[in-house]
Amino acid sequence: MYTPWASSDATRKTMQGNRGRDTKAELAVRRLVHAAGLRYRVNARPEPDLRRTADLLFTRARVAVFIDGCYWHGCPEHFSMPATNLDYWSTKIGRNQARDLETTTVLEARGWLVLRFWEHDPPAIVAERIAEQVRAGRLGVSV
Repeated sequence: MYTPWASSDATRKTMQGNRGRDTKAELAVRRLVHAAGLRYRVNARPEPDLRRTADLLFTRARVAVFIDGCYWHGCPEHFSMPATNLDYWSTKIGRNQARDLETTTVLEARGWLVLRFWEHDPPAIVAERIAEQVRAGRLGVSV
């Protein structure tokens, strides 16, 4: 017998409506980074054998950017555990955080610079930091 993971039909529909890519935060940052003259790949795998995708990927500079959602990745400032289905959600968020850490570790071991931001970070500051790191990476300088 199938047991639904959502606590109600309304919750299920809300969760299904959440985007995995092209979120407002991602679009705002991408617009600013593009305006700064940088070109990137969207929702792309940094490494072919790694089943993870970066939100923005700068292949020449070897910079992978992730803009993590506060809810799905357990932001220390904004995340609060749901009151219903506590076991499901604590396991889910914990797995997401573990996967984030593993992704960062693997990519850094393979020579990538991994930049992680929260969705609540100001897009202008995020874009500025990305541009600094990408330009430094193209020059072979670490910032």
